[in-house]
Amino acid sequence: MAHLTASVEYGLHCLLSLVDGEQPRSARDLALFQGISPSFVAKIFAKLEKAGVVEAAEGVRGGYRLARAPERITVLELVDAIEGRKPLFDCQEIRSRCALFEEGAPTWATRGVCSIHAVMLKAEKAMREVLASETLADIGGRLDRKAPAEFGEDTKAWFDRRIAERGSVRLAQAKDLMS
Repeated sequence: MAHLTASVEYGLHCLLSLVDGEQPRSARDLALFQGISPSFVAKIFAKLEKAGVVEAAEGVRGGYRLARAPERITVLELVDAIEGRKPLFDCQEIRSRCALFEEGAPTWATRGVCSIHAVMLKAEKAMREVLASETLADIGGRLDRKAPAEFGEDTKAWFDRRIAERGSVRLAQAKDLMS
């Protein structure tokens, strides 16, 4: 769990748009709604699909939906799916290269886990525990309490319009092909 990139933040924001459990939403619409690159969202969602967090639905009304209830999707699972399971700290064993150790590092200097690495392992364990204790539903609940009621309604209406527009465009294209 190296430095968490913007992919985690963008992925979480996009996933919050799926919490209502209604119709699937396209990666393009999720990206447009968040003001980010559709190709970037597509890469994130490919990882989330592989991890079993979302599932794809095909067709005019296709897109992504959550694969499980948001209460069963932890933030840690999302971080690991998007970033991969990487350590927070990569110890370089600098302790064995001290200039005073001309003949090689003595046993006492390299015995056991590096003291600095031990602190970092402890920090990573605490961070992973916190991320595992929070779910997508927890974040969604905080957003619901913070945002005005009409925000959820406006969000649903925005996505519904996008789905309807896609359907209209495809219908017009089908009519053109038949002409």
